[in-house]
Amino acid sequence: MNKNELEKIKKEALDEHIPIIMDDTLHAINNLLKDKKISKILEIGTAVGYSAICFTKFLNDDGKIDTIEREEDRYKKALENIKRAKVEDKVNVFLGDAVEILPTFNNKYDVIFIDAAKGKYPFFLSHALRLLNKNGIILADNVLYKGYVMSDYNKHKQRTAVRNLREYLKEVMENPELETQILEVGDGLAVSKIKNYL
Repeated sequence: MNKNELEKIKKEALDEHIPIIMDDTLHAINNLLKDKKISKILEIGTAVGYSAICFTKFLNDDGKIDTIEREEDRYKKALENIKRAKVEDKVNVFLGDAVEILPTFNNKYDVIFIDAAKGKYPFFLSHALRLLNKNGIILADNVLYKGYVMSDYNKHKQRTAVRNLREYLKEVMENPELETQILEVGDGLAVSKIKNYL
């Protein structure tokens, strides 16, 4: 990975107000994954490829990341950035809506990172559980959504996103097969592991 290019990619995204993974969230994920043997990562929501590039350091030598982006401009920028960072052999970027693409996937993944349309998190979870390795981990970013999710927020503008994020958290907390913790980093990171994860 070309770290100088990575810093430039990060600065460009921030300058253009493109949402990318926050530093403290990335640090928390680093602590969770640094000692794991990871062959396959699925990312739902590529944006401009910054997080996918960052995640390549967690992969085994022959590991791969599959990442899905629905906006064509961001997809093209992600391809360009991934090439700039010299990790194009590690990252496959799929153009399209994850709602349509996920049902076509049948690979098993060690890590699944959800960072896309907040109103679709419960749908993404259903496929994440289907595609997760038995000792895998699901990471869902922005689950606290500016504090709205844990408050009595009910304004119309964000109501669907807030309701569906609450539904996501309820499902992962109450699922008997999962152990879930909510880390108060960034805008909230839900970490769900299959029970007995080593």
